Amino acid sequence: MFDNFKKMFSNDIGIDLGTASVLVYVKGTGIVIQEPSVVAIDTTTDKVLNVGRAAQQMLGRTPGNIVAIRPMREGVISQYEVTLKMLQYFIRRACGNMFFKPRVMICVPTGITEVEERAVVDAANQAGARQTHLIEEPIAAAIGAGLDISGPRGNMIVDIGGGTTDVAVISLGGIVVSESIKTAGDKMDEAIMHYVRRKYNILIGERTAEQIKINIGAVYEHKRPKQMKVKGRDLSQGLPREIVLSSTEMLEALIDPISEILDGVCAVIERTPPELVGDILQNGIMMTGGGSMVYGLDKLITEVTGIRTRVAENPVSCVAIGTGEALEHLGNIPEGAVNFARNRR
Repeated sequence: MFDNFKKMFSNDIGIDLGTASVLVYVKGTGIVIQEPSVVAIDTTTDKVLNVGRAAQQMLGRTPGNIVAIRPMREGVISQYEVTLKMLQYFIRRACGNMFFKPRVMICVPTGITEVEERAVVDAANQAGARQTHLIEEPIAAAIGAGLDISGPRGNMIVDIGGGTTDVAVISLGGIVVSESIKTAGDKMDEAIMHYVRRKYNILIGERTAEQIKINIGAVYEHKRPKQMKVKGRDLSQGLPREIVLSSTEMLEALIDPISEILDGVCAVIERTPPELVGDILQNGIMMTGGGSMVYGLDKLITEVTGIRTRVAENPVSCVAIGTGEALEHLGNIPEGAVNFARNRR
C-alpha cells in the first residue's frame, strides 16, 4: 500500500550514463534530457559552474581556474565526485520537486567489473535515487530498438556509444555471447584528429573532430562525396589555417577504429552457438548508438559478415528508451531472464 503511494508521488527514471552524453527517460513521458556528459568546475572553490551542453561549450576554452571535465571514460566512471555532481543535476532536473526519491535504472557496459558497478550504484544512490537497478547496455539497446528478446530466438545487437562498443547475442531475455570493445565514437574522433595532423600538419580539437565525423564521416564510398571546411592551427607556422576535407578521406582516417569494431563483431559471431547463428542470419544485426550513424557502417558490416545489418530507427535514444521501459516492466521480467536487470542496494 505504501509502495503504491510512493509511486504516485515519485518518478521512475532510466539513465543512459554514457561517455559522450547522458540521456534520461522518465516513465510516462519519454526522454526528457539529452545532453553531453561534461561538467565545468571552478577549481578554486570546487563549485560546479555548468553541466551538459553549457559545459561542453567550455571545452578547450576555459581560463586557468575553470576546468571542463568528462567524468566518464570508456563507459565507466573515471572521476567519481564529478560524476556524482552530474547525476545529482540530471536527476533533480528530471524529477523536479518530487515528494519521494525516484527509482533509477542505469545501463552499464557488458565488461564492467563489480567494483565499477558498485561505483555507479553508489553515485546514483548518493545523487538521490531511492533504489538503483543496473541493466547491461545490449539488453537495453535491444529493448529500445523494439526487438523481442524474451523468446528463444537469437538477436544480435551492436551498440556503438562514445566510449565502448557493446556487441551481444541475446536469447530468452539474457546475453548468450558478448564483447565490450574500448573503441567507439571517441576513438573515431581521435583517429580523425591524428589523420588531419599527419596529412595536413594541422591541429584540431575534439569538438571539431566530432563535427567532421557527424557531417562527413564515412566508411563506405559515397556516390557523391561530401566536403567540409575545417579550421585549425598550422603546426609549422603556428597560425590559423583552413582546409577542405572530403568524406572519401574519412575512409582512410577511420580505418583503425572501424577495423577493431569489425573484429569484435566477427569474434562474437564465431563464439555464437550454431542454432542462434541461424536465427541471426534470418533476423539480421541491429545497430544502435551514435557511432552507428557513420555513413556506410551498416553496409560494411553486411559485406564483411554476410549478415543483413540495419540501423535502429532512433539509434541514439535506444539505450535510454530500453532502460526506462525495463524499469517500467521490472516485475514482468521473463523467468529465464534472471540477469536481465540486477538490483544493487
